[in-house]
Amino acid sequence: MKTDVKEIFGVNVFSDAVMKARLPKAAYKKMKATIESGAELDPEVADIVAHEMKEWAIEKGATHYTHWFQPLTGITAEKHDAFIDPQNDGTTLLRFSGKELIKGEPDASSFPSGGLRATCEARGYTAWDCTSPAFIKKTKHSTILCIPTAFCSYKGEALDKKTPLLRSMQALDVQAIRILRLFGNKTAKHVTTSVGPEQEYFLVDKDTYLKRKDLIFTGRTLFGAMPPKGQEMDDHYFGSIPERILGFMEEFNQELWKLGISAKTQHNEVAPAQHEIAVIYDQNNVATDHNQLVMETAQRIADECGLKCLLHEKPFAGINGSGKHNNWSMATDEGENLLDPGKTPHENMQFLLFLAAVIRAVDEHADLLRLSASTPGNDHRLGANEAPPAIISIFLGEQLEDVVEQLVDTGEATSSLEGEDYVSGVHSLPHFKKDATDRNRTSPFAFTGNKFEFRMVGSTQSIADPNTVLNTIVAEVLCDMADKLEEADDFAMAAHDLIKETMTAHKRVIFNGDGYTEEWVKEAERRGLPNIKCMVDAIPAMTTKTAIDIFEKHGVYTEAELESRSEVMYENYSKTIHIEALAMIDMAKKQIVPACIKYQTSLAESINAIKAASPAVDTFVQETLMAAIADNVRLTYEALKKLETVTASAEKMEEGAEQAKYYHDVVFAAMDALRQPADKLEMLVAKEAWPFPSYGDMIFEV
Repeated sequence: MKTDVKEIFGVNVFSDAVMKARLPKAAYKKMKATIESGAELDPEVADIVAHEMKEWAIEKGATHYTHWFQPLTGITAEKHDAFIDPQNDGTTLLRFSGKELIKGEPDASSFPSGGLRATCEARGYTAWDCTSPAFIKKTKHSTILCIPTAFCSYKGEALDKKTPLLRSMQALDVQAIRILRLFGNKTAKHVTTSVGPEQEYFLVDKDTYLKRKDLIFTGRTLFGAMPPKGQEMDDHYFGSIPERILGFMEEFNQELWKLGISAKTQHNEVAPAQHEIAVIYDQNNVATDHNQLVMETAQRIADECGLKCLLHEKPFAGINGSGKHNNWSMATDEGENLLDPGKTPHENMQFLLFLAAVIRAVDEHADLLRLSASTPGNDHRLGANEAPPAIISIFLGEQLEDVVEQLVDTGEATSSLEGEDYVSGVHSLPHFKKDATDRNRTSPFAFTGNKFEFRMVGSTQSIADPNTVLNTIVAEVLCDMADKLEEADDFAMAAHDLIKETMTAHKRVIFNGDGYTEEWVKEAERRGLPNIKCMVDAIPAMTTKTAIDIFEKHGVYTEAELESRSEVMYENYSKTIHIEALAMIDMAKKQIVPACIKYQTSLAESINAIKAASPAVDTFVQETLMAAIADNVRLTYEALKKLETVTASAEKMEEGAEQAKYYHDVVFAAMDALRQPADKLEMLVAKEAWPFPSYGDMIFEV
């Protein structure tokens, strides 16, 4: 059946167009003022909006609403309330008030708080984020009105990922407007950050998935030998999409379009069974909400299609994992992209100043950016020649690097490189101008025309964390720049000198080469760039004096909120590795070792039967195989016992940095030691005797 995209796009969104059509003109005007300029919302207007939102939702089939929020679990949360209002005569009315729209009260004691809340302190509040439109979440069995909200404690501490994000957007807005005013822009009212996240994911058969305890409990395979073919032939990337996967993508796209999510690009990724979807840019907080819905919808639609969507950063060892490229830019409410260099970037002083601010921010606060992309799963990717290295650097491309070098070397930039003509050597192919610069897939922070692509973010992550950091560190640099320029007698000369000074001081972070090489690791060390290799080592950056000062200065986090998030991250890491260790123990003890012993028994019976029937027949192959299995079963069992011991020791430790480090250094190493002989056994034992599906079964049979 043909899909009319124009007809279904946004049908499940309480959008601006819906509000304009349903609200009285005066109420709509006041609502727009609140959304666009932050004007205080009139309670009477809130009641009108709530009534119309309820009527619209009921027309869509909804009976319940929820304040949809993003706690520190990294996923979304919701508590459903019915619209019913029981009456004394035994009947009921359907009501939804402005008070119910604006404020909710979920239990705040059962979500991660890092010590901000005691177990007995249960009250928390959700507050309506009216800048992100409400939407209908429609599944086969339910229709729910979802109202995007922030989530805070009774005392006002942020317990979610959205509140700090909104604060950081506000901070950058304030400082960027100061800079624009200095450049003579008196009409722009706001600067917002725009984000377009690309989401990578794997699809495997649902029945196969259900036979793997590791996937069920941890989202990644803890055992598994490589199949004869992986991604060596580069034939999956951008390859023809299988019909079954296309069917999933068709349904996936339609559900996203109904939610007003502009799903634009889809393709096969590098690894077998890996795919990617990209959406068009949106305002930072809206893009964050949308990306949460992309992940949730992908998993739901996959399940309905008899598939399982794996979002883990590294579901399969030995092949590429999944990331989430965070494309970030700044734009005014008048539509001007502040990171658009124009045709002659060397003459674009405003662009060069904002560019310099980003370069300085990334260089000075590389530890915070690295922290913002830290998850237990992402530790498997970063620096592994399949994702950006753990060293933060910036790719500018030949054109902008040339402009920077001119400024640094001579003090003046007098020209910009232009793209050459594309020449194919075939007369019938079109001729066109190439871009002025190539792209670099090994760079963690790459300029790509009119935006920066932060490529380190993990596929499971909420993009709120990296964008909160990015917004704040850029706001801090813009603030310092504005302070200096506002005092200048000659703005143009002061701006020029500040750009040159900034580029000179921070050019060490610019690197256009291959980030996968060992030479770059050595060069980065020579330049003094940090190389933070794992999540546990990254977490301390959150509570340095520098970080606390910056976040508190711009009202993004308090010191207590930063300390709480540090504790949550340590706890998350420890619990993740603990669950993985227990899953490995369970699989090795209950599946792998018994299966191998059973197979050994069948081999022994085979040898005895052959010798009984014909003593002269050679059983060398069976005996050699049985000996190899016996050796690896012994090694597996020894490694299993070691893993049990160190996991028990870790569990007894006090939660925090020391425990997380023990899980990283000791428990994870013991897990790796268990996997090695177990994966060898998979290659020795007959396929029909192995207790769960192989890598080949999962990634090539979708």
